[in-house]
Amino acid sequence: METGLSYTSTIVVDSTNTANALGSGDMDVFATPAMVALMENAAMKAVAPYLEEGETTVGSHINTTHIKPSALDALISATAVLTAVEGRKLIFTVAVRDERGIIGEGEHVRFVVKREKFMSKLLNK
Repeated sequence: METGLSYTSTIVVDSTNTANALGSGDMDVFATPAMVALMENAAMKAVAPYLEEGETTVGSHINTTHIKPSALDALISATAVLTAVEGRKLIFTVAVRDERGIIGEGEHVRFVVKREKFMSKLLNK
């Protein structure tokens, strides 16, 4: 896997992903938790085609800033770029935009894991 891999995920702000709906605030604007999920989705999809069979990635850390609000019906895009590969550890920079410009940015860390082994940890308590 090489640095520079990227992917852009998009979503439209609607009644299901507002701060009011997700409980992270009380206004009908794009919620920070929804932004973080979109950032993770873009990073996951950036590397998914390059994983071996039975592998996936899991998020372990995100450091983000939600800079500006976005209204209902705004088109939101999150672009993740793989900036470092340290064994199984993958580091991404992510920028989030709406039609007016940057609304959020951050760094996201994911790890490559064997899906079956990872899930077995939940069953072996």
